[in-house]
Amino acid sequence: MQNREDHFNYFYGWWKNIDKSILLIVLSLFFLGLFFSLVSTSLIASDKLQTNSYYFFIKHFIFVIIGLSFLFSFSIFNQNQLYNLSRILFLIFFLLLVLVPFIGVEVKGSKRWIDIFFLPRLQPIELLKPFLIVIIALVLNLGTNKNKYLNYFLSLLVISPTVLLLLIQPDLGQSILVLLTWLILIFISGINLFIFFSFFFILIGSTSYLIFFIPKFEYIKTRIFSFLDPSSGNNYQSEKASEAIIGGGFFGKGVGEGTLNNRIPEAHNDYIVSVISEEFGIIIVIAIILVFIFFAFQVIKKISLEKDNKTRLILMGLISILILQTFVHIGVNIRILPTTGMTLPFLSYGGSSIISNAILSGIILNLTRRKV
Repeated sequence: MQNREDHFNYFYGWWKNIDKSILLIVLSLFFLGLFFSLVSTSLIASDKLQTNSYYFFIKHFIFVIIGLSFLFSFSIFNQNQLYNLSRILFLIFFLLLVLVPFIGVEVKGSKRWIDIFFLPRLQPIELLKPFLIVIIALVLNLGTNKNKYLNYFLSLLVISPTVLLLLIQPDLGQSILVLLTWLILIFISGINLFIFFSFFFILIGSTSYLIFFIPKFEYIKTRIFSFLDPSSGNNYQSEKASEAIIGGGFFGKGVGEGTLNNRIPEAHNDYIVSVISEEFGIIIVIAIILVFIFFAFQVIKKISLEKDNKTRLILMGLISILILQTFVHIGVNIRILPTTGMTLPFLSYGGSSIISNAILSGIILNLTRRKV
């Protein structure tokens, strides 16, 4: 009886101190992802797999349930437990990323996934990202202010192997996303602007060199030229996505009336915004964008009140990578950015992405709890 009462008090304390507005936003985004998975992937399953029309939705639902269990777990730890667990999981998922070039599953010329036990097609970088941000923030806060330039160098040593492994796959999009998040973290930590812009221009120069002079990244160059010259004929997916958005208009064609899913592969991953826009209209896409902006606003509001520098950096890193990925995905769909193959957080289909977003949200909820 005493144990039951202790558990009740523990969970009541969690509920009392958790930021309920952030929790509601996260749950709403997961619910929207489930809803759009149900209405946008049932035709794929029935037409292409000749199977249960709810095949993708059921898988998506299972991953959301798993993700929510991770969200709750990471939101309930105390901060020392969270940091210690993050160090362990960072090492585990980094080792899985190391294994990808050797035993990874190749799809369309890229090795980004790995099959392990009950988790086929696991994408290690997705699960590594939240813990990579935690580790970078901890490294940037080692010692005193006198060590800050050493800390910048150490954080670069932490992130460099991850980026190198991503380039081997190759996955230039995730590499740039991780590096941009690192630049944001070192910028807000107070780095000298000359050094910051030196890093920034080195990043631009290195990326340009890879794209234009390394054959492995020829596909990126093709995407960029196709983006700059729509008449080149190499941008079929982007054209169809744009047509879907235009065809949907302001209020959409209606549930099940969209055709994009049958016209391009992986539309429910890389072009989910176009799928949503075609069936439900641009007004719903605008509403989704506003939800993400409100999410960022709520987290930044908490950051402004936070006194612990580690917590501030972790929260800024997590919300930055989430918002960057969101707007890259939307930018690709509306053709203001070249194709990257990046999913929309919470809404796109994909187990690794769903679990990663849940862990990221759990850490945010943990660090934004009311202090008692």
